Amino acid sequence: MHKRFVNQCTIELTISPDGPILIKSGKEGADPTKPDMEFVETYHAGGRSVYLPGSSLKGAIRAHAERIVRTVGQDKRPSNPEQLWAGNPLNLDEYKYLDSITEGPDIYRLSSFTDQMFGHTSIASRIRIEDAYPTPKSLKLEERNGVAIDRVFGSVAVGPFNYQVCTAGEFKTKIHLKNFTLAQLGLIGLVLRDLDEGWFGLGFAKSRGLGVVRIHLDSAVVRYPGCTLENERIRLLGSDKNWPPVELLGAGEFIGEDRSAYGFPADDSEPTPVKAALMELGLGVELRWEGTEQVKDLFTRSVKAWSRKVEAKVQ
Repeated sequence: MHKRFVNQCTIELTISPDGPILIKSGKEGADPTKPDMEFVETYHAGGRSVYLPGSSLKGAIRAHAERIVRTVGQDKRPSNPEQLWAGNPLNLDEYKYLDSITEGPDIYRLSSFTDQMFGHTSIASRIRIEDAYPTPKSLKLEERNGVAIDRVFGSVAVGPFNYQVCTAGEFKTKIHLKNFTLAQLGLIGLVLRDLDEGWFGLGFAKSRGLGVVRIHLDSAVVRYPGCTLENERIRLLGSDKNWPPVELLGAGEFIGEDRSAYGFPADDSEPTPVKAALMELGLGVELRWEGTEQVKDLFTRSVKAWSRKVEAKVQ
């Protein structure tokens, strides 16, 4: 499916600390005036700046998506490939069943729901998360002190040490999905909801109160690059297949003979109050949601597809 481009979704969001957060740089510098644990930095907007790496965001989002799938499905590969499941991506032994499979559609269909989204050693990810950069003059950084206590003797095991945290600010980022089903988009919506509600955190020392953030959904756009608008309907180029201009479409709607090979649902659409418009240069179709309430409506409609998938797999 990576050889085609049937649909794409970009979600713009703002991440704000709801308390101290720290994404460690992973190395200590030679400057003795800096804290023992520094916030990861990069060159941005003309100078050095802290930021939230896209890889860190993707790891946290994937981990919670796997928790959700295991909650309603299984944590081991089932005998029935239609069952929902999420394995352990760090345990390469769980992927030995793919050694004898060479066809791309079979690899995708037999992979777990989260592996289909985030990828593994045999298939590429459908999700890309950009680095989250701070808005100008919004950051507040401070240093804190700590010690590590010996669990046996109750004395200081390591320390004292100091670490840098961000306590306020706004970090802007984007999440991109391509060739997605509505159930996959719905799962991303559930993960972002739980992140905003503090069910899981980002970065260092999450069990000690760090890492809690708030999520503001700025906008979302869904694009169908192989479609056009004709007679107030979305039409697939090179085909007579068409839909109303207020329809949210998953990847299964665009694929013909290969749909069953990949395991995409045939009926993968939801009505939406947002009306389609032509993309720039007059080719392709897009639907736009602006502001938190509209983006939440997009996720709410997508979660319906996720719920249908869960119900179908437990029967």
